[in-house]
Amino acid sequence: MEHSAPIWLTYGFIYLTAAVLAVPLARALGLGAIIGYLGAGIAMGPWGLRMVSNVEDILHFAEFGVVLMLFVIGLELQPKRLWELRRPIFGWGMAQMLACTGILFAAAWGFGFSWRVSLIAGLGLALSSTAVCLQIMSERNLLRTPSGQAAFSILLFQDVAAIPILALIPILGAYKAAHAAHADSHIWLQVAKTVGTIAAVIIGGRLLLQPLLRWIARSRTPEIFTATSLLLVVGIAMLMTQVGLSMALGAFLAGVLLADSEYRSELETNIEPFKGLLLGLFFMAVGMSIDFGVILQSPWVMAAMVLGFVALKAVMIYGLARVMKLPWRERPVFTLMLAQGGEFAFVVFQTAAQYKVFRHNVSSMLVAAVALSMLLGPLLLVALDRLLLRRFAAIKDCDDLPRAEEISEPQESPIIIAGFGRYGQIVARVLLSQGMTPTILDHSVEMLEVARTFGYRVFYGDATRMDLLRIAGAAQARVLVIAVDSPEQSMKIATQARKHFPDLQIVARARDLNHWFRLRDLKVQHAEREVFESSLVSAQSVLELVGESPEEAQRITARFRQHNHELAERMYPHYKDQTQLIAVAKQGRQQLVEQMANERAQALAERRQDHSPSQAGQP
Repeated sequence: MEHSAPIWLTYGFIYLTAAVLAVPLARALGLGAIIGYLGAGIAMGPWGLRMVSNVEDILHFAEFGVVLMLFVIGLELQPKRLWELRRPIFGWGMAQMLACTGILFAAAWGFGFSWRVSLIAGLGLALSSTAVCLQIMSERNLLRTPSGQAAFSILLFQDVAAIPILALIPILGAYKAAHAAHADSHIWLQVAKTVGTIAAVIIGGRLLLQPLLRWIARSRTPEIFTATSLLLVVGIAMLMTQVGLSMALGAFLAGVLLADSEYRSELETNIEPFKGLLLGLFFMAVGMSIDFGVILQSPWVMAAMVLGFVALKAVMIYGLARVMKLPWRERPVFTLMLAQGGEFAFVVFQTAAQYKVFRHNVSSMLVAAVALSMLLGPLLLVALDRLLLRRFAAIKDCDDLPRAEEISEPQESPIIIAGFGRYGQIVARVLLSQGMTPTILDHSVEMLEVARTFGYRVFYGDATRMDLLRIAGAAQARVLVIAVDSPEQSMKIATQARKHFPDLQIVARARDLNHWFRLRDLKVQHAEREVFESSLVSAQSVLELVGESPEEAQRITARFRQHNHELAERMYPHYKDQTQLIAVAKQGRQQLVEQMANERAQALAERRQDHSPSQAGQP
């Protein structure tokens, strides 16, 4: 008797296999996880291997990944911080929507489409992909940068704007005449539902969620707390769907309301795995949804449509970035992230076809254009990284440079500090306490502003540039402190300094042991691993808390420090031979264990001898 696997098990196997194969391959090629997911979706979909057919249902289900992502982001954004962002959200967000909609409307109308088709097409194409943008910002650690905050504000406004866009479509549709008498009442009813639902989420979140989570936590059942976390997001998503609002917006509000909760970290930990998998499924579903039949019917029209609307949006968004005075190096990524289409455009165009604002073939073309743009966006960012951003470091003069105090006159301090983050600040404070004023270099405008707030004089510039190092006084200085975050940038600075200023002594921050080895290759003798000493201090505290005397805890950590330095020196000649390196490390670790055990045994024997009867003077 033959047995077949249930459909959910078959699809689960297909999705997980595709993700496991495609994403690591895409990352290995330097394309990023999003491209891997999209490529896997295309391969599995109706125009690939045809493993999956019900793409629409999968896309609706996978949208829950976007909902979970916004819930997690809301957990990290306290209500006070959200209130501070109200102006960027409704200011820059509205500016982006109006500017992009306006130029896209004008382009469509210029090509002969009716004003109704042009307006809905412009509104739908003006939206950006929340899922793709937030994933890109997360991968690149951009969420806390000025461009990341601006992009997030615009995306949040777009989620809010989706409500009136959907309410507008029936009014513009073919049923307008039949329902004209009820149009006004429908709009006001929708407004009342929107305000009431958001108020219910806010008030209910404040009054009910905290006691509910506290009661669940008392059960001391981890899986029930996980179920409660998911139930919370699912429940709010259902509530939003019932009144025609954005599920993602409701989840985001719930997250913000719980940002001050003592259960915030637990909720985030429970949601994170589901968010990642469902978000990956969402990107795969987008790849499956690309209708290559429509594309192949009019390939040149489709290419012109995709490149045209992305280019028009890019022009408006880059102009907005300049008006917002975003750092010039962040503007290209900010522009490309928001220039692509968004997943909510699928809903807008399908609804517009349903209400006969335009024909189904137009809707299919627009949906395919948006899906292709979501595939094209991450690819353009990869090209941007490889072609443009690498050249930024070599640009000396630019009209768009931030107004920072770039070093221009030769300096004479005997000490130069490259990098003014947490590490460089501590070094500088110690020197300043002794009356020594170092020349400090940093290429972050934001860091310069913070430094000036506290009274430091920091020069703007990239320390990998030879001309800048020379002006900073490297030829006369005695010490160069390399305190930058990036190991690659650190190696560039050290290489330049060794080549052009051989008498300059270098003190460097090493990210890890491998970075320390590479610095040693450049004859940098004073390289310190950034967390090594602080970790030893913590280890000493742990030893004291479990019963060791402060003196003994200090002796143990000092012994470990000495042994670790000796072991690193022994490992250094072999660090390019992974097998030999691991063998030396294991041997050294075992030697330390045996040596410390012998010392403990010897100390115990000495204590026993000190307390023996003969030593005490007894008969």
